[in-house]
Amino acid sequence: MATVTSFPTVDKCGSLCLSTMATVTSFPTVDKCASIGREKHTVVADMDGTLLRGRSSFPYFALVAFEVGGVLRLLLYVLLAPLAGLLYYFVSESAGIQVLIFAAMAGMKVSSIESVARAALPKFYAGDLHPESWRVFSSCGRRCVVTANPRIMVEPFLKEFLGADMVLGTEIGTFKGRATGLVSNPGVLVGKKKAQALKKAFGDEQPEIGLGDRPTDAPFMALCKEAYIVPVKPEVKAITTDKLPKPIIFHDGRLVQKPTPLLALLTVLWIPIGFPLAIIRMAAGILLPMHLVYYAFWALGVRVKVKGTPPPPVKKAQGQSGVLFICSHRTLLDPIFLSTALGRPIPAVTYSVSRLSEIISPIKTVRLSRDRASDAAMIKKLLEEGDLAICPEGTTCREPFLLRFSALFAELTDELVPVAMVNRMSMFHGTTARGWKGMDPFYFFMNPSPAYEVTFLNKLPKELTCGSGKSSHEVANYIQRVIAATLSYECTSFTRKDKYRALAGNDGTVVSSPQQTTKVMGC
Repeated sequence: MATVTSFPTVDKCGSLCLSTMATVTSFPTVDKCASIGREKHTVVADMDGTLLRGRSSFPYFALVAFEVGGVLRLLLYVLLAPLAGLLYYFVSESAGIQVLIFAAMAGMKVSSIESVARAALPKFYAGDLHPESWRVFSSCGRRCVVTANPRIMVEPFLKEFLGADMVLGTEIGTFKGRATGLVSNPGVLVGKKKAQALKKAFGDEQPEIGLGDRPTDAPFMALCKEAYIVPVKPEVKAITTDKLPKPIIFHDGRLVQKPTPLLALLTVLWIPIGFPLAIIRMAAGILLPMHLVYYAFWALGVRVKVKGTPPPPVKKAQGQSGVLFICSHRTLLDPIFLSTALGRPIPAVTYSVSRLSEIISPIKTVRLSRDRASDAAMIKKLLEEGDLAICPEGTTCREPFLLRFSALFAELTDELVPVAMVNRMSMFHGTTARGWKGMDPFYFFMNPSPAYEVTFLNKLPKELTCGSGKSSHEVANYIQRVIAATLSYECTSFTRKDKYRALAGNDGTVVSSPQQTTKVMGC
């Protein structure tokens, strides 16, 4: 165990940096640090290469560049990244990071950067958490992170999902609510500046544990009673997200994978190809008869897999009520792929879709007004005309969770067929909470080979319906559990409002016109 017996003053930080950099390898490795009985201790950790396995912050700046500025900003960022690398290795770490900050953030609204940091970055940060560093970090009662990354980028994840009490990071310059691309005094927190920030924050208090991964971390590590180095081991597996204090249920942003330099470049090069391809795929779904769409999608690289046995179409002559398909909600395209799997168009009820999606949709749906009585009357009328699809979660969820099912549908019919919907995308997500929903179908179909799996489950037995005395909430909860078990998902009690509050800072309420029947792309 490395112990600092005397607490150096900040004016000695420069000389301390030189001496400790030479001896940083003498620090014991993090696996030697005990994590028992640390509840009253304070830990101070670096982020890249320490709390996270990866030492490069390139992917996270790339995410900010794309999610806020789009493909052109990502292109600019990719072009300037090599310059940042040269400056990093031949001038200083600080100079390289400043180029990344400028390329990714200059001119952007600060509120937009904060939104991406809250809604999109945590998923990727959590997927790269170092197991040994997290073991030590999570065992301490007070947690501090000191990092060269902009505080605005990392603070939401560190505080909300890792339980950090304090985040000392680089402050970006702002002007009239926009990022200037420059940094504020004292500049990028690297080397002795980390030590100075730590000394300013803690004063004469000496943290018990310091964690770092490189020579430039030695100055702040030496200010702690114990110091441990995190060795570079690319083969170390990140911890699973279920080990986090709080699960990541809601996630936003368009990119599916963490954009490494190669993936970022491929994304920029693919979009000019993928967008026309998406238009062709969507045109096939709109122009062709529904019984041919399945084959057209396969020919165009869209995979549709159907499991289970769907019920036959209702014969109106017999006066039967239509079947209500209860679908899990992955994208606004769920009713389209349900219809594709059945080979016939199925109307669907929907809420909050863009006008563009209404115009280009191949199926008819009905907008919900969120007025319980009028919505119930409309759904009953539609069921008298035939089959109908509904997504009772009320909004999409990307992660392996199901949101709470609204129970209204269970009161309207006993002809209920659960449908487990799941999709797979390799490049772009086909949903958004923060952006323009009109681009959702385009992004889904821009994936090189998107896939949908539609699983028809058994029709709900009569004894489990409201007609046999079950309450609507019992029926809704039962169907939620059945679909979750089929997909190996977890049931939650979260709602549409919870999602939008977490990702967009609002409750997702849409002010709409009176109910009207129209053609839309989802539910």
